[in-house]
Amino acid sequence: MTQLPEPRPIREYRNVDVRTFEEIRATGQPAILRGLGADWPAVKAANESVESGVAYLMSFAPPRDVMALLGAPEIAGRFFYNADLTGMNFQRGKVALAQFFERLLRDRETERPYSLAVQSETIAQLLPGFVAVNPIPLLDPAVEPRIWIGNRIRVAPHFDLMENVGIVVLGRRRFTLFPPEQLPNLYIGPIEVTPAGTPVSLVELANPDLDRFPRYAEAAKHAQSAVLEPGDGIYIPFHWWHGVDSLDSVNAFINYWWNDAQPGLGGPYDALLHALFALRGLPEDQRKVWRMVFDNFVFMTEGDPVAHLPDSAKGALGPVDANQLTRMRGTLKNLLGQL
Repeated sequence: MTQLPEPRPIREYRNVDVRTFEEIRATGQPAILRGLGADWPAVKAANESVESGVAYLMSFAPPRDVMALLGAPEIAGRFFYNADLTGMNFQRGKVALAQFFERLLRDRETERPYSLAVQSETIAQLLPGFVAVNPIPLLDPAVEPRIWIGNRIRVAPHFDLMENVGIVVLGRRRFTLFPPEQLPNLYIGPIEVTPAGTPVSLVELANPDLDRFPRYAEAAKHAQSAVLEPGDGIYIPFHWWHGVDSLDSVNAFINYWWNDAQPGLGGPYDALLHALFALRGLPEDQRKVWRMVFDNFVFMTEGDPVAHLPDSAKGALGPVDANQLTRMRGTLKNLLGQL
């Protein structure tokens, strides 16, 4: 078996303020923000005991149900596809948050517990009042935090369509990151059916099958990894692939997603799906031409393609403003409606 290199450590920072954080973002690299949430009352409660940490979170929670994932003991925490990649190896259902935490605490002594997770719940709705006393000064207050809760679960490498800062509250988490350009070496699963929205890698990081996925050996050369304790934060740049292992029987993680793209633009991932429909099946010579056209007009690899035109004549290729977005949205609705 080919010996893969160990991931190199993600660069670490301490005492990060707004200015330092902007410098970190400018590098385009992930970063561990040690102690970012160390002063949070939530983290201090968690450091007293797991029970104290859970009680603190529940002190904000009005009675309500959450959507939870449930996987049989056989999946060993790996929420993933079924054997033939046509569906998932877990089920979804609603449960009261209090009952979910009770099950997590009760299952700590179980040798082969069911895999349990609550994912991406909006904190303002689930834990009203939490943010006011557990703030993050690095980000715009308009960035809405979400919470992820579970036991020892493993999330396959995937990417987000936004930048991401997260803070561990309960338990420990290992993050393994790959730069965006490793896409061809990560062997992506079906894109129409995904565990959580965006495509995931089929490679099991803990035991990669290099006979089936030989190019993963190249991705492994670019991997970065770190383990986060309660109070530690992580910054994940846009589109960086990240696999996440929750290392303890009860864990909670809070993250903040944001995107600095101009409001009102269409969804790039939606555009990708439409491009698959419109371009992927073309003959190779035609795809080559369309690649050049996209490079010129969309990605502007040779500069502004209509710099020679007055603004009044640039149309869809001119400066993007609210009026242009409205016109383009109407045009696209008409075009897509004819499909």
